[in-house]
Amino acid sequence: MKTPKRIQPLVEEGLIDEVMRQLMSGKEATVFVVRCGDDIRCAKVYKEATQRSFHQAVAYQEGRRVKNSRQARAMEKGTRYGRKMAEEVWQNAEVDALYRLAAAGVRVPTPYICFEGVLLMELVTGADGNAAPRLNDVELSPERAREFHAMLLQQVVLMLCAGVIHGDLSEYNILVDEHGPVIIDLPQAVDAAGSSVAEAMLERDVTNLANFFGTFAPELLGSQYGKEIWGLYQAGVLTPGVALSGRVAAPKEPADVGAVIREIELARQEEEDERRHQMASQA
Repeated sequence: MKTPKRIQPLVEEGLIDEVMRQLMSGKEATVFVVRCGDDIRCAKVYKEATQRSFHQAVAYQEGRRVKNSRQARAMEKGTRYGRKMAEEVWQNAEVDALYRLAAAGVRVPTPYICFEGVLLMELVTGADGNAAPRLNDVELSPERAREFHAMLLQQVVLMLCAGVIHGDLSEYNILVDEHGPVIIDLPQAVDAAGSSVAEAMLERDVTNLANFFGTFAPELLGSQYGKEIWGLYQAGVLTPGVALSGRVAAPKEPADVGAVIREIELARQEEEDERRHQMASQA
């Protein structure tokens, strides 16, 4: 196929030899299958901020560092240079998270390089050698649903032990290879120690998993794994492979109303962004 304009710089630099086909197009990026020498990989081309339905909400940017104070001021003021820096921070967040999580033993695609807004990384394949399906497209028995749910909870634990929360985890950004689930799409990854909504993000990620797998294994619905994992993290006793029960003791302190309000507002913003994206695509 014809080489997309955004990928052409990687071809010119010898990083990509051939663009084979488009794999998928999502709310934040378009992914292509590419050939790099004898290896088949994928190239994730990030969409411009004006084209994304998933905007860089403040909650997702908390705790992310920039190179210097000049860049930070420019980003705060929204200048042209600041917007460029914000885009770089957004794109580099996924690369940084992938390296960090891979080192921690989390099942994520291997990243190779992010160049000119294009992330070159491993193509996750299924047992048949083709691109791995998304979890949403896999037929599950109750037993396999429980198995995958347990595996993903341990991946969430590994991520949190590495200081990272996915922030948008669902059946749509999990692939399934011959060994099980692989977590993808991390540009919105949240710094667990630096975000005021880290707890709410973690609980939402875990609840999304329970709701999906609960359609196959109903006993997972209403489980409290998110609260349990966060409680262990706050207590400083969360470790890889920790045994989880899905139950927590009733709280003795008043609820954090502020955190609940922030979570509701974040969900409202995402719904509004998605609606605008749909209206734009229909125009």
